[in-house]
Amino acid sequence: MVSANGGLNQQRVAICNAVALASLLNATLVLPRFLYSNVWKDPSQFGDIYQEEYFMKIMKDDVNIIKELPSHMKSLDIESIGSLITDADIVKEAKPSDYLEKVLPLLLRNGVVHFLGFGNRLGFDPVPSQLQRLRCKCNFHALKFVPKIQQVGSLLIRRIRKYDASQSMLDKQLLGEFMPSSASKMNDPTRGPSRYLALHLRFEVDMIAYSLCEFGGGEDEKRELKAYRESHFPLLIERLKKSKPISPSELRKLGRCPLTPEEAALVLAGLGFKRGTYIYLAGSHMYGGESRMYPLTSLYPNLVTKETLLTDSELAPFRNFSSQMAALDFIACATSDVFAMTDSGSQLSSLVSGFRTYYGGRRAPNLRPNKKRLAAILSENSTIGWNSFEDRVRKMIEEGQRVRARSFGRSIYRQPRCPECMCKS
Repeated sequence: MVSANGGLNQQRVAICNAVALASLLNATLVLPRFLYSNVWKDPSQFGDIYQEEYFMKIMKDDVNIIKELPSHMKSLDIESIGSLITDADIVKEAKPSDYLEKVLPLLLRNGVVHFLGFGNRLGFDPVPSQLQRLRCKCNFHALKFVPKIQQVGSLLIRRIRKYDASQSMLDKQLLGEFMPSSASKMNDPTRGPSRYLALHLRFEVDMIAYSLCEFGGGEDEKRELKAYRESHFPLLIERLKKSKPISPSELRKLGRCPLTPEEAALVLAGLGFKRGTYIYLAGSHMYGGESRMYPLTSLYPNLVTKETLLTDSELAPFRNFSSQMAALDFIACATSDVFAMTDSGSQLSSLVSGFRTYYGGRRAPNLRPNKKRLAAILSENSTIGWNSFEDRVRKMIEEGQRVRARSFGRSIYRQPRCPECMCKS
């Protein structure tokens, strides 16, 4: 049994890792459950987001999956028999051998184990190629959004593109039977497809507070972010008490501060994106509101979100379900002509860029800034000329776009380009 924590993308990683572990331990997997989080505040379960029967069908030849515990096990007190496993019992990105040594004996003795708060608890190397293949099969093939999400996701994309554009493998995988047809394009041959850039601007209050950076808001901003940390990140507060503090300016030099909307606008302009570019903005409730967003929206007025493209009644079924809202962003980002991220370490950016690598056929570019290099460039704002800025930003992004095989220890979800994942027999 697995109870996954976090939001949509953390849960997705947990599901894929759980499939691999079930295979490793030769165990039956109970359909994963999602823990309720005070941060995400979403009661959604597996079947609210993903197609259960499809998932079980695709994985059936590899792992036995059931919807709930057998009746004779339901009365077991899993904690009292010692079968409850938390993050404290298994280190982050543990090796398969750790599970064979610590978990398998419990499973054989008690017949059941329950991973509580399971997330990034399986390493990427060294892991047998068969387990890596299962992770890829789960992530890129078995996890399909439910029709409700696919249908509204398709509607969202059609409104961004203004009309139906050419179909792609990304559209097919994410939208299923709701994939836009090409009929309207055929009816009006004078109009080419409306291209758009999707931007994951990771500038929500949780990211800002957790970063420990400063963004020019003075003492009011410091107090506000400090209060948010104390309320939402108690473990971070405890860790800070035991460690030597790093100054906000040093954090910025190290590339550990989220890009502001203004910095994101500068990067896009430096790359040559014109004022008329259509930009889909993933996420919502940017920290600082409209005033903070103004440098971006004034430079790129054709900026849209799911909230501006969909009506209140169309969004109503998703309003109180942050993971389902995030699924709409996932679809819009993955199927975009260009995907730009400001924080390559976030789970959404990681999973979306991996999807585009897997299904995009090298025609789905991901723009990933090196924040440490960008911080050095931006620190010269009083002396650097625009032409020099453009050259350095373009070189930074081009180096990040080079096609690379997955290197040792790197996420197979973000970098699927390796034999066990992308080479199909």
